Amino acid sequence: MKVLIGSKNPGKIEGAKRAFSTYFEDVDVTGIPVSSDVSDEPVNNEIYEGARNRVNNLIEYAKENNIDAEYFLGIESGITNLLGKWVIINIAVIKDKNGYESFGTSPAFPVPDKYVDEIITKDLGKVMDRIFNATDLRSSKGGISFLTKNVIDRIDLTKEAFIMALTQYINSNWNDIS
Repeated sequence: MKVLIGSKNPGKIEGAKRAFSTYFEDVDVTGIPVSSDVSDEPVNNEIYEGARNRVNNLIEYAKENNIDAEYFLGIESGITNLLGKWVIINIAVIKDKNGYESFGTSPAFPVPDKYVDEIITKDLGKVMDRIFNATDLRSSKGGISFLTKNVIDRIDLTKEAFIMALTQYINSNWNDIS
């Protein structure tokens, strides 16, 4: 099964592969960098919009380059206070070759108020790198690995978000697919 994801980030690609491999055999996940068309650090609704934009930009790229795939994926991490407190969350969007779209989220983790403005203006990855004296955490374990003492990493969050989005595809009695 050919799956395209709108990113070259190794953690995102691996998370998507693990999610799809849970339910499907012979999964080939290929990363293609496309724009999210949102802020560098998406806030609130921009998180979903960014993931969805990645999917739509990926579909356009695939059409222009004659690439066939069963599924097109986008995932965006961002900061939101839509639940009343600031948290970091990932939103995954999946669109199949027939145009049916689903989405899912990862677990969210709280952000201390003292970091909110810096994350919004600079980007979570840069803030985490500074706090944990690291380089490019976003491309490997992610800051969540430090926050959970290596119990959960960025790949896990990505995998969980895609599994939540896949619930629409793997449960015929639950989904809206006609």
